[in-house]
Amino acid sequence: MRRENQILGAEGEKIAENFLKQKGYRILSRNWKCKLGELDIVAAKTSGKIFKKTKAIVFVEVKTIDMADAQFIGQAEQNVDYFKQKHLIKSAECYLKFNKVSPEIPWQIDVIAIEFDRAANRHIIRHLERAVYGY
Repeated sequence: MRRENQILGAEGEKIAENFLKQKGYRILSRNWKCKLGELDIVAAKTSGKIFKKTKAIVFVEVKTIDMADAQFIGQAEQNVDYFKQKHLIKSAECYLKFNKVSPEIPWQIDVIAIEFDRAANRHIIRHLERAVYGY
């Protein structure tokens, strides 16, 4: 991956992390690696004000694109193809097993697509909850 893409990807992941925190998610891990690959963000949906209880584990794949390079709107999330989805499922299962997460806690895989418009100095975020099925 070219250096520019790495910088853009890291910038997108930081924006996604802040976005999730604002929505009340608790970040458990960033760039978690196992032999099967890497998970961009692992977060927890919680409930309760004082004694927060984990309602679900959320694995978030972040896809970031510079609109100057995009051919169409929505291209970022289109990069999560069938093979990437299968890879994400296996990596999520690896995380759950490694961290001994109770099988009673539900989990899901979301995609956060970020489109940068550098000319206008802004970005657009789309959060696709439960974007990956088949687990």
